[in-house]
Amino acid sequence: MLKKSMRPARSTLKATRDDWLNQALATLISDGVDAVLVLPLARKLKVSRSSFYWYFRNRKDLLDHLLQHWMSTNTSAIIEHAGRPSRTAVQGVLHIFECWVSETTYSPRLDIAVRNWATKSNVVRALVEKADDARLVAIKQMFQRHGFDEEDAFIRARILYYVQVGYYALELKETMEARLSHIEAYLRAFTGEEPARADVDRFRNFVQDALATRAQRKRRRGR
Repeated sequence: MLKKSMRPARSTLKATRDDWLNQALATLISDGVDAVLVLPLARKLKVSRSSFYWYFRNRKDLLDHLLQHWMSTNTSAIIEHAGRPSRTAVQGVLHIFECWVSETTYSPRLDIAVRNWATKSNVVRALVEKADDARLVAIKQMFQRHGFDEEDAFIRARILYYVQVGYYALELKETMEARLSHIEAYLRAFTGEEPARADVDRFRNFVQDALATRAQRKRRRGR
């Protein structure tokens, strides 16, 4: 950690801690962990590299914060959505679908970036495996609450989760409209239940609202 005399005066700092984290996250997602370096980040933020040390001890500290962010957003989102009250398994699955539709709670690009990072780090690989286990347990427990025995709930959880992870990993290009056209079939496959029209309509409305919110954010960034 820098001595106080070596730190820049606070009045000269132009980038906040969140600025550094957001730029590091964006770089991790777009270019991979090897590109998350202090000097290039400082150049993108147009600040002195020394200002980095007001907020982080070193690069490892920054990377640890990125992993904490990933765990507290992506993994926590799936666990929270899987644990929401639901009257049927179909409703439970739709709650989980909402997590994946709303990129404000779950970022598929961040998940892919961290999985790519895990191919270079045994520590990160262990964290990814732990996160996958926690997500699967939460989904399995959702199925169990709706009467499925432990093994059946476990397999259904794996099918649901691995299908979604594979969808992102393969970078399948499919419009949301196309995906929604199969929603009833997906729900029957995952639950063995016939989805109620009201549940499907509610989910479709949720998707439309999420897409509208996403479009508004893009327009604001483009200004």
